[in-house]
Amino acid sequence: MRLAVFAIFSVLALACGLAPAQASNASSSGYTYYEVGDVAAPTPGLTEAGLMLMGGGDWDYRAWRWFLAKAGHGHVVILRASGDGEGGEEIYRDIGGAASVRTLIFDDRKASEDPRVLAILKSADGVFLGGGDQAKYVRFWKGTSVQKALNDHVARGRPIGGTSAGLAILGGAGYGAMDGGSIDSATALKDPMGPEVTMVSDFLTMPYLAHVVTDTHFSARDRLGRLIAFVAQVRASGDPQAVGLGVDEDGALCIDADGVGRFFTASHGYAWLVQPDGAPRAEPGQPLDYPSVRVTTLGADGEIDLKTMQITRPAFSGTASVRAGRLLNVPVDPAPSHQAAP
Repeated sequence: MRLAVFAIFSVLALACGLAPAQASNASSSGYTYYEVGDVAAPTPGLTEAGLMLMGGGDWDYRAWRWFLAKAGHGHVVILRASGDGEGGEEIYRDIGGAASVRTLIFDDRKASEDPRVLAILKSADGVFLGGGDQAKYVRFWKGTSVQKALNDHVARGRPIGGTSAGLAILGGAGYGAMDGGSIDSATALKDPMGPEVTMVSDFLTMPYLAHVVTDTHFSARDRLGRLIAFVAQVRASGDPQAVGLGVDEDGALCIDADGVGRFFTASHGYAWLVQPDGAPRAEPGQPLDYPSVRVTTLGADGEIDLKTMQITRPAFSGTASVRAGRLLNVPVDPAPSHQAAP
């Protein structure tokens, strides 16, 4: 049935002058490849540095149009470890503004040394890391030529983005989910130095994110507590400047080359800046105590400067605390019915 549907779509696409996405099932090489658009077309505009940090869920098309402009409306490469080429189709056909979109779906670490994969990444005007399981990204890419290619892409002043698992690995330190699960806030706060809080560092080098720990699906999955625990572990492990940055579902924080970010969302949501006071005295097997954790939220009306970690026109803010592994005094949204500006 699925083949029949695809065949019908292909006939209709050709009748309308549109070439359907092409898939190359190259699992013997450790990846599958999809493309849509003209991969040989010249890039229409100039590329610029930029970060698109998406919290998972639905895409806000305004954020994608911002990203595609940073990519010179050229060639986008999506990296995933599950799924198919559907996201590339949506970008190319529904959002518009890309010369082509190529999708690489990894199923083995060996693909990270494949010459074709590396050539595709080198030619990318913009790179986007899809959602899924960030543990696979760590296992497939860390310490490989793909890791180097991603860092080189950013160093050349080209944009990169990620959603859900793809955002989780963009920070200077990130939750790798290497324990095989997705830890919740209560468990993380009970033992932030324990084996279930698997933080990964020395992976990707993103501008302005060297001391930032990212998290996603933030409000929907009640992740403020676990982000505080993540930051606590990173600070206790030697980075006193570490802060947390959580992004709500259906939202995207777009950061330009100067480190200034604007939040886009098609629904109610925020980006959350988490700044603890000092480093905790954290020991394995012990619950977290953190007397003062500043929490500031960014909505559609404000801006964040990642050079100074300051938010102008915050949506709301407050100071939370953690006592014996319990999160207290969580700031409350004073306008839960607020909707983002169109």
